[in-house]
Amino acid sequence: MNIRIKFQKSGVMKFIGHLDMMRYFQKAIRRAGIDIAYSEGYSPHQLMSFAAPLGVGLTSSGEYFDIQVNSSQSSTASIEALNRVMVEGVSILEYKRLPDTAKPSMSLVAAADYLIGTKPGYQPLFQTYEEYKERMLEFYAQPHIWMTKQTKKSQVELDLKRFLYHVEVLDGNGAYGFSEPYNGNLLFLQVCTGSSDNIKPELALEAFCKFCGMDYQPLAYQIHRLEVYAKSDEIPVKGEAERKAYQKYLDSWKASFQAKGERFPRFLALGDLGEEIQ
Repeated sequence: MNIRIKFQKSGVMKFIGHLDMMRYFQKAIRRAGIDIAYSEGYSPHQLMSFAAPLGVGLTSSGEYFDIQVNSSQSSTASIEALNRVMVEGVSILEYKRLPDTAKPSMSLVAAADYLIGTKPGYQPLFQTYEEYKERMLEFYAQPHIWMTKQTKKSQVELDLKRFLYHVEVLDGNGAYGFSEPYNGNLLFLQVCTGSSDNIKPELALEAFCKFCGMDYQPLAYQIHRLEVYAKSDEIPVKGEAERKAYQKYLDSWKASFQAKGERFPRFLALGDLGEEIQ
């Protein structure tokens, strides 16, 4: 049985890197009594894979990993069992069953939502919401936003505009699920995320600061990932018969949106592709 788990990460746990988080969950899964499946062979390991590694220092309320289990309690009971063994700063939000032929979450990731706030003790980018919003609209209205991206092997010149799906300045007085204290207003970004094209929110913020003639201070900002998405028209299962069945379901779903005069969403949260276990 395939399971997709959603969790949040905050507080001091934001300083724990991806590999250590993997090791942490391997131990937590055992302590919680989850009947996880193991690989075969000389050195068996838990069948577990993460969707999109989170950078050190970032917080999140939308992290995902997939596991395979031999058997499972209900979603509610499994969430309670896992949260009993979680450390402060990590909590389980969802536990959903996936189809037997489901593709791993890491192969589906296409976009992610982020909030960026200025940390206490640092000067906000702009003193007023109106000025911040006006400059951001000017920035995003550009036909091209050229930036240099540093890869493992070289530097790549790219048009950031192609990978910025949505930008918005949010009034700092609102409640948006941001887990850290901040000054001023918040910047919302929806960016391309995945194995082939992956844009870090820091790169977009750096480009905006450059556009405004400001120095980019990476330590001045706290970044929070809100959600991770798959493309809504992506078929998230393997196998010809399964793909045809899902396509039929997808077509009927799109038709229901059209009947209501609504636009079908471009992306679906990774958790929306699973179902609760009763």
